[in-house]
Amino acid sequence: MKCAILPVTPYQQNCSILVCEETGRAALVDPGGDVPRLRAALEQLGVSLEKVFLTHGHLDHCAAADEVRKEFGVPIEGPQREDKFWIDQLPEATRRTGFPPADAFEPDRWLEDGDTVSFGKQTLQVLHCPGHTPGHVVFFHVGVRLAFVGDVLFQGSIGRTDFPRGDFATLIHSIRERLWPLGDDVAFVPGHGPTSTFGHERVHNSFVSDARFR
Repeated sequence: MKCAILPVTPYQQNCSILVCEETGRAALVDPGGDVPRLRAALEQLGVSLEKVFLTHGHLDHCAAADEVRKEFGVPIEGPQREDKFWIDQLPEATRRTGFPPADAFEPDRWLEDGDTVSFGKQTLQVLHCPGHTPGHVVFFHVGVRLAFVGDVLFQGSIGRTDFPRGDFATLIHSIRERLWPLGDDVAFVPGHGPTSTFGHERVHNSFVSDARFR
């Protein structure tokens, strides 16, 4: 599997295009907006979109998901059901922030911890990692040692917890108890900004470093 990262929306949210090189099938992780750019990127890669995966229900991660579903005829999988209230607020959230209008929608499949998602011949594990939002999930590809963590963790920082139903202690627990055990060598694509590895963050990220919790 290979991955292309395309920042979308005024928030420069990292939409990931996952490609199964064996089959030419693809999945989008968190298509928050800019559908024409996503369409062009898929065409340039020469792949066929099969699924949409969502880490959580904030508008910059999911506002274009239903548009993509309708245009390409593909299912939406994720996030976990506790983020339904965020998706239900999309019409008001997009109006308030100046995003293109988006309707509330229902994913084809809500995800739970321990589930898997697949496209082409690729499979990713699902980890429920609440704290930034209550229904946030992370997608982990064991074979290529790559995780898509949404707004749980960033290079040098962590997700905000001042939104409704966010919780700082829960977020720290998700990172240290759910992500770190995957391995220091695991690279991750955050919802915004540059990629990193869990090992690097365990040393250098002051919010969740091992040194802070000794």
